[in-house]
Amino acid sequence: MVAEVNLGVLIVAAAADSINPCVFGVLIFLVAYMTRVFKSSKRMLIGGFVYISSVYISYFLLGLGILAFVQSVDVAIAFYWAASFIAILAGLLEIKDYFWYGKGFSLQILPGGSERIKMYTKQIAKLEKKHPIVSLIVAFFLGFFVVLIELPCTGAPYFAILGLLSQGQFVDAIPLLLLYNLIFILPLFIIIGLAYAGTSVKSLRSWREEHRGLMRLGIGIFLILLGLYMLYTVSTPFQQLVNLLIPL
Repeated sequence: MVAEVNLGVLIVAAAADSINPCVFGVLIFLVAYMTRVFKSSKRMLIGGFVYISSVYISYFLLGLGILAFVQSVDVAIAFYWAASFIAILAGLLEIKDYFWYGKGFSLQILPGGSERIKMYTKQIAKLEKKHPIVSLIVAFFLGFFVVLIELPCTGAPYFAILGLLSQGQFVDAIPLLLLYNLIFILPLFIIIGLAYAGTSVKSLRSWREEHRGLMRLGIGIFLILLGLYMLYTVSTPFQQLVNLLIPL
């Protein structure tokens, strides 16, 4: 019997997804840039909230779209299997980065993504001088773009949860996705709040550099456990193997 999503699992997955170093790195860069461009803490705060709102909306719509597609073409079980294997593989790569950060293949944003983010933030700087409102609109659309290019780095927990949600009713998944994405963006609000309160970007970067390995390790362990749990619920041979190794 394939498992359906458990609220506790969803909350932990969202929390694990939210502490991804990729997400923190991009936001800290944007905070540094917006602080220089907007030349006002309040404007930086507004710009940050606009960006985070965009991340929330786009991540939610992306999940909703994937879920609708999977269920409409009736490949929910296949997607469930794929999501479980992706979770395990991603977890192994995350743990690898705890011991050998950045060595070999790692989960990271799409190639060229960093350059494009810098290009778009320069556009925000130009527009801020002439059309302040338009610069915030660009910041909003930047959130959509960042979600897409960060997906290879951040998507594994989300895909696993979507795999679980695909086994239930579509309408029941909507509030759970709303909750998932709310938890996902909470640390982003904390970073923006710290910057507004006067914490330097240098301090934020140092904190990320110091703790990124532990973040990867925590995410990796959770992803492997989640992927194994998903396999256990759908694979009889795997259940038999686990029961043999760990008698109940």
